[in-house]
Amino acid sequence: MTVRMAIQKSGRLTDESIALLRACGLSIAAPSGRLRVPVPEVPLEILYLRDDDIVDYVQSGVADVGLLGANVVHEANATPLIVRHLGFARCRLSIAVPREADYDGPSWLHGKRIATSYPTLVRSFLDHHAVESDLHRISGSVEIAPAIGLADAVCDLVSSGATLLSNGLREVETVFESEAVLIASPSIDTERQAIIDRVLFRLDSVLRAQRLRYILLNVPNAKLDAVSAILPGLSSPTIMPLARPGWSSVHSVIRVDGYWDVIDQLALLGAEGILVTPIETVVP
Repeated sequence: MTVRMAIQKSGRLTDESIALLRACGLSIAAPSGRLRVPVPEVPLEILYLRDDDIVDYVQSGVADVGLLGANVVHEANATPLIVRHLGFARCRLSIAVPREADYDGPSWLHGKRIATSYPTLVRSFLDHHAVESDLHRISGSVEIAPAIGLADAVCDLVSSGATLLSNGLREVETVFESEAVLIASPSIDTERQAIIDRVLFRLDSVLRAQRLRYILLNVPNAKLDAVSAILPGLSSPTIMPLARPGWSSVHSVIRVDGYWDVIDQLALLGAEGILVTPIETVVP
């Protein structure tokens, strides 16, 4: 019994998906022309597919699970297939117009031509704002459409925005916030589900670790209560006495978001020798 997992064979999610699975202790080979790759550590086979095909493969049961962008799933109206939001590969689907356009809100798009690979999501946005536009579905790079007279605006995935800027465009509206998700076939049997749960356990452990940092510091004993209140850790901090009289070593974990603010508070309490390191895995 083998579980088939479909991931993008090329594109922005490919490298991140492979890196995540490798961090889970799985030996994942890069595509390199091979579209089916076995995984020796667990009964798992990777299928490298076009992202637009992953939803169809999972819906039909040809693939058991798929790792792809939420934008693709929502565009295909297949949101019931989502079993896990993975929190990485974040990007946004944005409407962009020529830099010189006098854009003053969604009503500017009324009667305009919009080039996009995501007509369903764009139509939903336009309907919400009671705007009628002419959508041109384009596969591939859409940023060139205004320059060649094909469209007045575009709607495409944006990470840094550099590609839009280099093509004389500027973002004006966010249509959809996306991230990587895991989808699963509705017809998975008990045996395959057990294998998927093993993989999910590893994924959750690695992804949880990516949101945390391990912190070590030396603290005056008089400040231990105050420091412990700032560093609750997974349950409570580890405190060990130092050879230096009146001081202890505190070990804990902190969230990546805003950890510099925490370090500032610790420094004000007299903490010294503060060391922050990445964590590979946090088992729930």
